[in-house]
This record gives sequence, structure tokens and C-alpha cells, in this order.
Amino acid sequence: MASVSAGSSLAGLRVVEIGTSVAAPYGAQVLGDLGAEVIKVERHGTGDDARQWLPPEWEGRSVAFLSFNRNKKSVVLDYKTGRGRELLEELVASADVLIQNLRPGSLAKAGFTWERLRELNPRLIYCEMSGYGHTGPRAGQPAYDPMVQAYSGIVSITGGEDGDPARVPVSLLDMGTGMWAVVGIYEALRRRDATGRGSHVQPSLLQTALTWLTAPLMGVAAGGAAPKRLGSGYRATVPSGAFPTSDGHVFLQAGNNDTWHRLLEALDARELRDREGFGSNADRVRHRNPVNVALSQHTVKFTTAEVLDRLGPTLVPHSAVHTVDQALEDEQVRAIGQIVPLEHPGIPGFRVVNLPLTFDGGYPPHQGAPPELGADTRSVLASLGLGEQDIDSLFADGTAAGRGTPDAVKH
Repeated sequence: MASVSAGSSLAGLRVVEIGTSVAAPYGAQVLGDLGAEVIKVERHGTGDDARQWLPPEWEGRSVAFLSFNRNKKSVVLDYKTGRGRELLEELVASADVLIQNLRPGSLAKAGFTWERLRELNPRLIYCEMSGYGHTGPRAGQPAYDPMVQAYSGIVSITGGEDGDPARVPVSLLDMGTGMWAVVGIYEALRRRDATGRGSHVQPSLLQTALTWLTAPLMGVAAGGAAPKRLGSGYRATVPSGAFPTSDGHVFLQAGNNDTWHRLLEALDARELRDREGFGSNADRVRHRNPVNVALSQHTVKFTTAEVLDRLGPTLVPHSAVHTVDQALEDEQVRAIGQIVPLEHPGIPGFRVVNLPLTFDGGYPPHQGAPPELGADTRSVLASLGLGEQDIDSLFADGTAAGRGTPDAVKH
């Protein structure tokens, strides 16, 4: 693997990830992006569940796994055996951070409670993720992103006005919880700098969902009604959303009268300026449907390109409604340089999406591509002081697996 930049703030820190799917793997990937050594502990045979999530695939490897597991080392270890548990204890004792998102209580059942982890390593920062939080009637229940979107209310406000409720079709809560995990781990590291002691960090998908719903929740708490589905609209400003063109859609937003008037001028829709109920943003919010219908009757007269040309000089917020493939090749996306090639031994032309951060004009450097299952078992066990014969014995009895062993799969 390439060396980590000396400017990486987490260079020299060891992170152990016992993660699957998205939330913990994504949080650990961010830590790896920022320079930490991330050791991903996986089970025999299949490893992280996300390795099996295909299609989509890239040269036979799950795109989901490839998306959330760069800058890591993969170790296959059965820590439910006596010797395997001892090895995981040694690994924990050598680590700065342990991050996991297994089913609630499963790691503790295997002997790794917070109390035991703290005995092994008083300086350890233990990030324990869950679906619904660590107290309450649903604390022990497993959860996936779509279920918590539904439970929290996100699904109830997503989708068309006359259609069915819909989930946000990205891993909104999983990735968000991974982000909050990183924030919590940084705070715990700062606390450790001051006290010398580790911390127990406990983010959850439900807490992330409630955080993303801050404004709607506060609106209801203030005595307002529960928000309704508005499609692509926004409840506080009108117009806001996708409007039809003769060959597609364009996204428009006018949050004040000055912008609204410039929008009407550009679309040759000046007569709407003086229409009753259209005079202020508050009026337009109360008359949402008539405003949207009237504006649509003008946007549909033009192609998407023509609308963009007309609005370009006006500073009215607008965008074409891109498909994902169009976004990938867009000139502005190319200009910010966030999607970059990363050498992968089995995938020619492999590319990744960088962190959405630059430091002094550059993205953090990468340590390596997402690992094959068990690719680093030998080297990580050697870092714990085990010799080749000891490692061979662990491979032979099934405690560990890696390259060249029957239980290690290629992808």
C-alpha cells in the first residue's frame, strides 16, 4: 500500500472494524481516508455481507463492498473459538479504536462487552452502532436503513403528493451514521488526549434520522401539522422543485420576490407577476398548486437546454435534472476532481468517490483499494508477534484464513 501523507491527522492510529453492510464500513473507510490503519475483521467464507450484494458488480466484485471498504486490511478470524478470541483480544489491546455494527448484543455475547474491552485497553475508543439506539423497547432489534427511514417519518414525507410513500433511494441513514461515528471518534480522541482514557461512542440510525429531521420535528413541536409529501417541492418556498420542459425536467427555486421576478422575465411569463395569490412567497406557499401549474405551462414551451440558457445569466437557482450517468461525466463534477482512479489488482479502470473535503487544495491520499477477503490475515497476525509456524497452525485449524487457504474467497 502507498504510504500515508504526513499531514494525515490519523496516521499511526490503529482502527479495528468488525463491520458489515454500510454504516460501520463507511465510518471506518472515512477514518482510513484520513490516514488511520484500518483492520477489517471478517468471518470465514463470505466475509462482510456486502461482498455478496451483487449486481451491480465490477469484474465480479460487489459494487456495494467496493464503495465502502478502501484503505483497509482484511483479516479472516473466528473469534468465537478460544484461540480466535484471544487473538481478537490482542488486536483490541493494540488498537486505538474499535468500530462495529453487528446485531445488538452479539459482540458482547462473544465476550466483548464494553467492560471487558476497557479491561483489555483502557485507552480504547469503542464505537458501537445500532439501529434504534441503546435504550428503549426497540434497542435490541436489528434494523436496516429503509426500515428506520420508515420508522422515523422520513418515508412519510418522501414521494409524490398523490403517490405512495417512498424511501430516499440512497443509504442516507447508514452513511449518515458512519459520518456521525467519525465525529464522535474525533471527539473521543480529543478527550483521550486530555484524560488518557477511552470512551464508549454510541451512534444509531434512528438518532441520525431524527437529526436530519430537525426542522420538521421542531415545526411539529411548535404546534404545526405533520409535513405532507410534496414530491420535489419544498414546504417553505414556492416555486421549488422539478418543472417539465419539452424534453425533460429542470429544477427551479425562487425563495424571494426578486428571484421570482427574474425567473418570470427569463421565461416570458411576466403576467404571473400580478396574478392574485402569486405576489409574495407566503402567498405562493398558500397557493402552491396554482403557482406550479401556471409556471409549468411556461417551462414546457422550451427544451431543457433552452431553459438553462435563459436562466444562466439571471442568477436564478436552477439545474437540469441529471441522471446518475450524466452526473458522473459532468464537466463540473470532473472539475472538482472528487471521482478519481485508484489502482486495483483485479479491476482495470477502477475509480472511487473521494471524501467531500479538500485540504490545502487536495484530497487525502489513499492507502489502497478495497481488499480481497483475508488478504492481510498473515501480515496483521505477524504484527501481533506471531511467527509463520503459529500462523500456519491457525490456518490449519480454521481459527484464521487468508490467501491460499480454502476459506478465503477471491471476492
